[in-house]
Amino acid sequence: MGGQVPYVKLNGLLVWNYTAGQFRAISGVNVIIVDPANCTKKEWRHFGTGHSRSEAEELRDYLQRLRHGTILVGVTYDEPTAHLNASKATLSQLGVDVYGVASRAAFAFATRKGDRARTVFKKQMNEKDAKRHPPRIFATFSGALYTIYHRSSLSLHCVP
Repeated sequence: MGGQVPYVKLNGLLVWNYTAGQFRAISGVNVIIVDPANCTKKEWRHFGTGHSRSEAEELRDYLQRLRHGTILVGVTYDEPTAHLNASKATLSQLGVDVYGVASRAAFAFATRKGDRARTVFKKQMNEKDAKRHPPRIFATFSGALYTIYHRSSLSLHCVP
């Protein structure tokens, strides 16, 4: 897959990318739980929604179990949509509307569970657009500045 390599940075430090050794992930959705007090990664989970319906169900269940107020970011790599149907309604409740996203397209989001109105979300509907036009989103969110570089990349810098 060409284009920008997906990554997540917190305070300028790489905490996930698709080639960073222990953080290596394959097709699907990657979710990082963020501690907003010190802008660190609390947890990382990969869900292979590109190749497994059961992993899409696991993503749905995982998101539903998170406490309200949890700060999370999500980035995709390669093919996140093949089996994503089981998770779409739960993602939509977070403000992440991935309905209509085609095969090998991409999306990224930052949200506080239970505060859908403040979700920062960007998607490309197809692979061609995801490769050709990587949009950027800048927003202040829960005391932190989130910069999402599409192609499923996100940087977060905590703001005092």
